[in-house]
Amino acid sequence: MGRQADDAEAKIGDYLDEAVALRRDLHRHPELAYNEHRTSELVADRLSAWGYQVTRGVGGTGVVGTLQSGNGTRRLGIRADMDALPIAEATGLSYASGNAGKMHACGHDGHTSILLTSARYLAETRDFSGTLNLIFQPAEEGGAGARSMIRDGLFKRFPCDAVFGLHNWPGVPAGQFGFITGPAMASVDKVTIRIVGKGGHGARPQETVDPVVASASLIMALQSIVARNIDPLDAAVITVGTIHAGIAPNVIPDRVELELTVRTFRSEVREKIRARIKALATAQAESYGATAEIDYPSGYPVLVNHPDETEFARQVALDHFGASRVENEFRPISASEDFAFMLQEIPGSYLFIGNGDSAPLHSPLYNFNDEIIGPASRYWVKLAEQYLSNNPS
Repeated sequence: MGRQADDAEAKIGDYLDEAVALRRDLHRHPELAYNEHRTSELVADRLSAWGYQVTRGVGGTGVVGTLQSGNGTRRLGIRADMDALPIAEATGLSYASGNAGKMHACGHDGHTSILLTSARYLAETRDFSGTLNLIFQPAEEGGAGARSMIRDGLFKRFPCDAVFGLHNWPGVPAGQFGFITGPAMASVDKVTIRIVGKGGHGARPQETVDPVVASASLIMALQSIVARNIDPLDAAVITVGTIHAGIAPNVIPDRVELELTVRTFRSEVREKIRARIKALATAQAESYGATAEIDYPSGYPVLVNHPDETEFARQVALDHFGASRVENEFRPISASEDFAFMLQEIPGSYLFIGNGDSAPLHSPLYNFNDEIIGPASRYWVKLAEQYLSNNPS
């Protein structure tokens, strides 16, 4: 195992200059959800050149590269996301975004480069037995690209016995791996509440139904949900992010619009909060003579890592990188991730690798740490070889 690990490290090391150049090229050319045309073509062309069977246009701009080796019957999926964010970059880097108002501020350029580097190695060595499905996904950033690929038959067209994904994480030492069993990332729902009253002159409030006052009462009441309706051992967050009302200080508007996000780590808590928000919005509005209009679509579900697959993924890191490179107390994360949809369909796990002392994700100052391309690529190689070995441990 040690000799094989050294061989993989050396060979992937030979690819690193090209891998970094590729990552920085992707960084210069960020594309938003479902518009990853250049990125997906680049991915598809590379996979084709290395001998993968390539399927384009899965779930929009998604790409799947399939490689079979030996006579093994196991089927493995590994996913990388490709989309950027609508953020104006402020890093000043020589390879900063050339697309105004668009930026790879979450490291998806790095995730794509990592999986392509692994793909190249696995195609050249083919030291596995089974079917490898490499999933390059569009529209993770709010566009539910994972769900779109699934609805387009992802796991029916490319069956997988397990699926894995990876995300870089700022603030964790570069190259350190983190694993979480069970609920790992929060669900997220975006809620719009319109409180409708009767507008009028600010000097004659008795002739109006003031939706601003009703909204203020509702905002305070919403804070009681987590404090008084949810078990203290369950984590949840309700955030009122925007309030839109009025055009002048002496005019009572006829409506107020609130936009909220709700995050939880259990589906039961998620549904309880949904019911309480609807009940409170209706009751608070009516208590002031107003009415409530509520839009509450379902967003990303809780990301729940499967125990066996997570333990397998952890053991791969321990076997090939050692205990010092595995974080022992990596905690659940309140951000959300649409890989959750894949884990609702197929057993698997979503893991993390430290990005070092970088700016936080979604910051205009964020930059992916190219030093982690090597270890992350080698990790995917070892996970694939071990999962698709004739005698997987």
